[in-house]
Amino acid sequence: MQQQTLKTAFSLSGKGLHTGVKVNLHLKPAPENSGIVIKRIDLDGQPELRAIADYVADTQRSTVLKKGNFQISTIEHVMSALYACGIDNCMLEVDEAEFPILDGSAQPIVEGIEKAGIEIQNADKEYFVVRSRMEYTLPQTGAKICVLPDDHFSVDVHIGFNSTVLRNQFATLYNIDDFKTEIGNARTFVFVKEILPLIKQNLIKGGDLQNAIVIYDELLPQSELDAIADLMGQPRCDADKLGYLNSSLIFDNEPARHKLLDVIGDISLIGMPLKGKVIATYPGHCVNTGLAKLIRKEIKSQEKQCPEYNENIPPLLDINQIRQMLPHRYPFLLIDKVIEITDRLVVGVKNVSGNEPFFVGHFPTEPVMPGVLIVEAMAQTGGLLVLRKYSDPEKYSTYFMKIDNVKFRNKVVPGDTVIFRLQLMNEIRRGCAQMRGLAFVGGKIVAEAEFMAQITKNK
Repeated sequence: MQQQTLKTAFSLSGKGLHTGVKVNLHLKPAPENSGIVIKRIDLDGQPELRAIADYVADTQRSTVLKKGNFQISTIEHVMSALYACGIDNCMLEVDEAEFPILDGSAQPIVEGIEKAGIEIQNADKEYFVVRSRMEYTLPQTGAKICVLPDDHFSVDVHIGFNSTVLRNQFATLYNIDDFKTEIGNARTFVFVKEILPLIKQNLIKGGDLQNAIVIYDELLPQSELDAIADLMGQPRCDADKLGYLNSSLIFDNEPARHKLLDVIGDISLIGMPLKGKVIATYPGHCVNTGLAKLIRKEIKSQEKQCPEYNENIPPLLDINQIRQMLPHRYPFLLIDKVIEITDRLVVGVKNVSGNEPFFVGHFPTEPVMPGVLIVEAMAQTGGLLVLRKYSDPEKYSTYFMKIDNVKFRNKVVPGDTVIFRLQLMNEIRRGCAQMRGLAFVGGKIVAEAEFMAQITKNK
């Protein structure tokens, strides 16, 4: 999969849920590897902020990002739509301190993205692959969210309230392609009993029956309910009738589906798509972004995540196919198989045996794979990437021109399985290829280097 951005820009306008003022939001294409960036065009210097969990500052009624004087709130619906549509890079220009609430769902954004079109970019899409259970809980509320290993992204949500109208509800999204029809049009919701305290906090000035489901589940005096309706500029309702003040729900479990929508928007703040199963119990922005921060910490702990390796899946190139492409032979062929290859990326595997000839002298009592051979194995893996571009790769060879920024972080010893990840740093020009290589053992980086190689036709 390659990264994606918008094909053309588009704009949306509407009132802010909490400020009540008109907000203009412009969604624009962005270059590779830039991520989702928010620009406040109403502030001096038009400051920018990348939409990641590192900057989450408040989660009371929406997800709020802040850095210095830059603040933006109610971002979750837009972020959810961008994630569901597979948009990796996008510039969001806004002229207020919050995004417009629109109809209270993500559907207008999804439809805008579809109309604008999606542009496939050259850079490879990078995923955070869940390798083991990760969990974040809020014991004081019972809220819990965890993510489990899986081969694709899915979400299960369970909500529950001490309410005669809205009790327990479930919602599931197994395939992200179903977001538009199953989740995207689910609207935000609020209880009538919450409205007055929110108004006193100077919030939800832009809330109404057109952009939120309003739940009336505790009887109030008619005068009090009338006062709330007048404050919000909404029609008065019969105080003796409990239920949803909106005429109808889109789904019987629309509140649960909207909570699922929020989970996706908040999880997207890890900064890349996720492969794993998310299970959320009583989710809210606080617990959602708590998990996102936990994942961000894991992402930042090392430069790249180790590629997935399932030894039960047949390789893309086995040892015999590798021999057809590379001139190296025993004892200098240091790559056993290739498990992933694209136009810009290759992943190879080396199973280190105690019978390797270099262990005879390096070292007899403490066998350690020489660092220079780890670098050579990286280079051979990278050679398979560049030679694959030729129809007759056996007629070409690659030669080192330069090796930079070599670092060895840990030993490689007999019994280790080394996974090599090589990626082109730029396009191949005049037969010269520049690559960055990483070597992993046990999911951790053991070595890294940058290469420049010359591709030459054999005499």
